[in-house]
Parts: sequence; C-alpha cells; structure tokens
Amino acid sequence: MTDLLEKAVAAVRQMPAAEQDNIAQVMLSMAKIAEPLDIEPEHLAAVMVGLAQADRGEFVEGEATEIVARAFARGRARALGTK
Repeated sequence: MTDLLEKAVAAVRQMPAAEQDNIAQVMLSMAKIAEPLDIEPEHLAAVMVGLAQADRGEFVEGEATEIVARAFARGRARALGTK
C-alpha cells in the first residue's frame, strides 16, 4: 500500500461508520470489485470535470486528513444548502 493510500485510510478511520461505508463503496467500485456507482444527473458535469483533472494529473495538495475533511464539509454544506 502506498503512503498516500495509508494516510487516506487513516483519515477515513476517524469518520463515522456511514461515511466509512460510502468511501469503501467508492473504492470497491473503482477497483472494479463492486458494481459501478450511479451518478445523479445533476452531478455528472462535476464528475466529468474531476475525471479530466485526474487524467491531467491535477490533484489537491495537502494532508489527506485535511483534504478529506474539507471535502466532506463542502458536501455537508451543500446538502444543508448553506455552502
């Protein structure tokens, strides 16, 4: 396992069980062990932008724990409509 993946797993271990399961499902889907995840139509454009960034090697810099925490905070804010 790479150092980066170990950092990510350590960060996920600190999250609630439901969030851990969500991340695990994504990882399994990406590893082609589980069924691909359905993408909501309203999220498709953002997913395509993210995939293009990954293809170009554009990744977020910083500590995995902080990156994941910021991502989940943004997601919660959007879900609550507070951005």
